[in-house]
Amino acid sequence: MNAVTERPDLLAQPASVPPRTGWRAELALEYRRHGARTVLAGRRHCGPLVVQRPLYPEGGEVCHTILVHPPAGIVGGDQLHFHATLGEGTHALLTTPGAGKWYRSAGGGIAPGRFIQHLRVASGAVCEWLPQESIVYDGALGEQSLCVELAGDACFIGLEMLCLGRIASGERFTRGALTLATRITRDGHPLWLEAGRIEGGGALLDSPAGLAGQPVVGTLLAASPRVDGALLAACRAVSPPAGEGGVTLLPGLLVARWLGARAEAGQHWLRALWRELRPALGGRAAIPPRIWNT
Repeated sequence: MNAVTERPDLLAQPASVPPRTGWRAELALEYRRHGARTVLAGRRHCGPLVVQRPLYPEGGEVCHTILVHPPAGIVGGDQLHFHATLGEGTHALLTTPGAGKWYRSAGGGIAPGRFIQHLRVASGAVCEWLPQESIVYDGALGEQSLCVELAGDACFIGLEMLCLGRIASGERFTRGALTLATRITRDGHPLWLEAGRIEGGGALLDSPAGLAGQPVVGTLLAASPRVDGALLAACRAVSPPAGEGGVTLLPGLLVARWLGARAEAGQHWLRALWRELRPALGGRAAIPPRIWNT
């Protein structure tokens, strides 16, 4: 185990799980405000899930953090747990160095790979959770959950993009399954609850009420008391370069969805929406993480 922390209790104990093979990795981060700066005051990890040193391309108020998973992907039996706590008045942007991968899993009843994400955001804080796309290999078995707990007027902007199959090589998602769950609350009250399961080769992939035959799906969620009709109109004025996109306003939450054939078009559109949302909700012009250009 490697650990650097100011708090020995940062890692919550995960629920017990049956014995299995695969990587076990946990990472916990804590951000605090020191004067005008957001600092990564605590970090603790075990296994192959780490962060690079904090970056400040915008100055000290916003801490950019890159999450690194050296195995580069998740396979059946892997267990990844990520926790982040943002203290009052902090602003953190978290991303990844490249596409994540859900690898094909062996047969014989092996358990799904799991990626459990838990973000706590205090009042006055801004959390930008902007991982790059995830590629779901044919035959993958995975479970992914995201729980975001907001307090007071905290702001959360999150992106997710799934590529079902290695599209560039002509692969499609014909077998396996990916289970997804997202929960966003504010002061304990639900803002967004979503759960679903994408079966490889299942009817959802081609159904007009599902993915309509498109192998790439993207979602943006922006939770803030400041989302309003004017922001909705500004986002709806941004047209995707390809594929289909739509934006919806719910109480305290803006939701954008995209379907298409290639990840690049979806990334272009969702990041264009992020550039609209960030000044209004985070009070700062959008500065893309440098890692996106490598």
